[in-house]
This record gives sequence, structure tokens and C-alpha cells, in this order.
Amino acid sequence: MEFTITTSKGHYDLEAAVRSVGKDLLVAIWGGEQPHIGATAVAQPRPSLKDPERVSATASIFCLLGHKEDDLAKAVAEILAAALNTTVVVTAGIHWDNLDAEGISRVLQNSEILVDLILEQIGTLSSHDAG
Repeated sequence: MEFTITTSKGHYDLEAAVRSVGKDLLVAIWGGEQPHIGATAVAQPRPSLKDPERVSATASIFCLLGHKEDDLAKAVAEILAAALNTTVVVTAGIHWDNLDAEGISRVLQNSEILVDLILEQIGTLSSHDAG
């Protein structure tokens, strides 16, 4: 499985390339005027600490000096790892010049939309594989 997906809100849109690597998932997220690699997160599923019957995830992050994508990469990796019950690597590099608080908020909203779009696409692909 391999696909690219983009948010389409018009402001601070993000793009992701998604690829299965065996049963695991590799996701690259970028956006802005200078896409790059700023942070990488690796998440693995585990039983939830609150409810062992539910799947949660834990992640480790590597953030390059001067970059701030670590929280975004970690959140996306953990959500996808828990939802898909598989190991997920997310790399993120997003940059717009002079991004203000409202812009940061929009980027974070778009990252949540991007996760939903990824899960939707994977669900669509999985249902096609089953049929």
C-alpha cells in the first residue's frame, strides 16, 4: 500500500506520503514554504494503561536542533499505531515564515484532519483488499 494525501482547507495545508512496510507503516508529513525533516517519531502499540482491553501506543521522538515538529510527529504516530495496532514511523517537516499562534493552531487542526484522511484511505484500501 502506498499513497499521498493532502488536506484542502486552503490555509496551512499539509501533505503526507504513506507506505506500508510489511505490516508496519511509514508516514512522511510536510507542508509550507520549506518542507524538510524536522522530527521523527516511532510508535508501537501496547495495551492501554487505563484499560488493558484497549490498544494504546507509546512513542520515542528524535527532533533536529531548532525544529518544533516533535509534538506533531509523536501525536500522529501514537494515534496511527493505536488505531492500526502496528508500529508506525512518522517524520514531519513543516515551515511557514512568521507563523503566528492562529497559524500554528490551523496547522495542528490540519494534522488532525490528515490523520483522519489517512485512516479513511487505509480503511478504503483494506476493504478493497478483502473483496
